[in-house]
Amino acid sequence: MKRFVLCTNPLIELWPVQFGTAVIATWMAMPLELRMSLLVVIGLLLGALANHIIYRYAYFVARPITPWASKAFLSRFQDPKVSPRSWLDRIPLLGWLRLRRESHIHGNGFWIRPLLIELSMAIVLPLLYQFEALDGGLLPTSARFARFLVLFETRGTIIFFAHAILLALMVPATFIDFDEKTIPDIITIPGTILGLIIGTVSLNVFMPTALPVGGNAVSVFPTLFDSPWFPAPNNHLTAKYWWIAMAIWTTWCFALADRRWSWAVARRRGFGRAVKHLVDGIFHYGFWKWLAAIWLIGFIGITAIYRSGGTDAWYGLFSSLVGLAVGGGIVWTIRIIASWAMNMEAMGFGDVTLMAMIGAFIGWQASLSAFFLAPFAAIVIVLVQFVITRDPHVPFGPYLCAGTLLTIVFWDKVYNGWFAFNLLTIGPILLWICIAMLGLMGVMLFVWRLIKMRLFG
Repeated sequence: MKRFVLCTNPLIELWPVQFGTAVIATWMAMPLELRMSLLVVIGLLLGALANHIIYRYAYFVARPITPWASKAFLSRFQDPKVSPRSWLDRIPLLGWLRLRRESHIHGNGFWIRPLLIELSMAIVLPLLYQFEALDGGLLPTSARFARFLVLFETRGTIIFFAHAILLALMVPATFIDFDEKTIPDIITIPGTILGLIIGTVSLNVFMPTALPVGGNAVSVFPTLFDSPWFPAPNNHLTAKYWWIAMAIWTTWCFALADRRWSWAVARRRGFGRAVKHLVDGIFHYGFWKWLAAIWLIGFIGITAIYRSGGTDAWYGLFSSLVGLAVGGGIVWTIRIIASWAMNMEAMGFGDVTLMAMIGAFIGWQASLSAFFLAPFAAIVIVLVQFVITRDPHVPFGPYLCAGTLLTIVFWDKVYNGWFAFNLLTIGPILLWICIAMLGLMGVMLFVWRLIKMRLFG
């Protein structure tokens, strides 16, 4: 029988690592039937949480639909027809069947979608666990034999729980984006921070790279920031990498600020006045204080992990930060270029923060894959949306989430079977290829805008 190697490094002795190890060990000691039953319950609860976020924390108009609404929240709407919630209303699935009594307020079928969300989460979580932890669906085909799957099960379980958390964040982001064409920061900011923490706690949350790349795989290694090149060990411990990490963290915090840059002000009143306008916008609202606190905590945390001497924690944190930068950066860059070329907003900034959150969980390689698979998912989403609502306009966030799910499900074919080899072959010119493609996209969109102006005025 073929010998297959599971590559990993010993984890440093941080208390979150010890706690997580104990939780995983307790989980795997349970009978499989009990684990699957618990996943059904967890899926129902995560679906209920997603529904609560969708209706309670929508950016523009919160609606009194969620069964978890408090009396104070319901009183804001001053609608006597909205009935108080009982404990039976808060039971997943059953609660939505009971809330049909409010169909005359919210619409005849308002309860169907949230009920399906909870039911879907209850089905998807056990299936995802079976796929990632038990069947080794992320592994190359040559590694999916019984003896190696037993060795991989612990790592597959860790990956599964990280992806379950990501899925629980993407579901409300997707449906709020469907409803209001925006993604609230209350999902993406905590989600991004959580992704960074998870990456720090364990390298094993990152999906596997099959080695040797492009050959007959004999081992797997977590897909970290330097995959698939894997240079000399500990080269990421130099001060240069701390500066890169801080630059990524600072840029992300600045990007979340209430920025109001105006080229019109710069042209009419000068660059200095435009900068003043930008600074005034950032400090006008109190949110900057929260961002400053987040930045300071992140600065302390990143520095402490870097100086701790624990290479695994820093390796994982840096990999998550690079995933944040590439995931959010590619959408942000395209947004800037496309908005300039078409003289209109191309994508919302919520798409940027969403992709940054996704990148923090799955790394930069999977983020790129998710971004390029998003248009294929869009075809199906647009058709389904049009059949249901007759509205052909679908925001970009659901595409990104669907592309992420496609990347996870087809990871071995997409990354190990194609992407990793091309990355290894392209090597240092990858950045220049991306810059050239972005420039070409800007030129094409600009020419198209000129053609539209000529043809349609």
